[in-house]
Amino acid sequence: MQHKRFGMTELQVPVFTFGGMRIPFGADDPNVGAREENAVRTLCRAVELGIDHLETARGYGNSEELFGKALSHLKRDELLFTTKIGPTDTYDDMRRALDDSLTRMKLDYLDNFDLHGINTLEKLAKSVDAKGCMKAVRKAMDEGLIRHLGFSTHGPLDVILETINTREFESVNLHYYYFWQHNEPAVERAAELDMGVFILSPTDKGGLLHKPSKKLTELAAPYSPAALFHRFLLADERVHTLSLGAANPEEFDLHLDVADRGGPLTDEEEHLLDSVRRALLDVLGDTYCSVCHECLPCPEDVYIPEALRLRNLALGLDMMEFGRYRYKMFGTAGEWFPGKPADKCTECGDCVPRCPLDLDIPALLKDTHEALSGEAGKRLWAETVR
Repeated sequence: MQHKRFGMTELQVPVFTFGGMRIPFGADDPNVGAREENAVRTLCRAVELGIDHLETARGYGNSEELFGKALSHLKRDELLFTTKIGPTDTYDDMRRALDDSLTRMKLDYLDNFDLHGINTLEKLAKSVDAKGCMKAVRKAMDEGLIRHLGFSTHGPLDVILETINTREFESVNLHYYYFWQHNEPAVERAAELDMGVFILSPTDKGGLLHKPSKKLTELAAPYSPAALFHRFLLADERVHTLSLGAANPEEFDLHLDVADRGGPLTDEEEHLLDSVRRALLDVLGDTYCSVCHECLPCPEDVYIPEALRLRNLALGLDMMEFGRYRYKMFGTAGEWFPGKPADKCTECGDCVPRCPLDLDIPALLKDTHEALSGEAGKRLWAETVR
């Protein structure tokens, strides 16, 4: 497994990190024993493959406890552990949460700790409160309980940049993919400050690459879509590690082809990525949205660029399942996936003069909603993309 220097932390992290979001289970699960065994086997399989950075969060169900159970099968001094805790209101709240997470994970210290979900300016202010949350984190660092400090975010670019520019953090955990490059300025700023860059969920949120459309599979061949788009990220010297949220030991296999493939993109890889871009443009024509965000803000809080990005992918690359999966999150996930769905557009036209491509945005939003919501839309879109 290829490793990279994780910015100023000087940690050597594998290019794939095991993310613990998908191994938890409820206490009322009828198969507790089997589920626990699967979680431990999954963690151990990661380590066998050279994935020696294991990352989870206090909010991921019983994931921290499962990490603790797996530790009895592993060698602590050969591993890097990260957990994430959301910013707290007080010093005492953060200290209790940290102590509890260490107990759950059966650790004496964390190699890395992330303040989880700095998605708003309010959460940023809470995070860097020198008398509250940050004081507790710095005290824990002084005591050797935390060795390095980063943050994770699902927030807008301006919040990410402001958080980076506090210079309180050594790394950032964020969204950035071939199909979502809006956060590139944050990746660049992090590189300028020598911060570690950890990419969230590139397989799932990067396009459901574990179950790609036939068209995307054909365009990426002889690579798998997951391998090709992982290479886009890992060939970037500014990017250090990608999260793999495997739910079982077998789910790592999809990614192993590129685990040791370093260096810049090859000519073949560049050609394949360009073919994907050209396929989008060929199908979408003058309805292609460049996702520039100039259309925002929307008076009705419709997240126009994301809605039209999902339309791009569904129509241009037959990524209907991904489009519907993400589209249904509008209005349901709060700050973690902001904005309202496209049917909340009132056709006020406020966005239209700001669009550099002169798109008929209200019409495209209507088209997007019809396509990505409901069974009727599913049938309509299936006929459109055939």
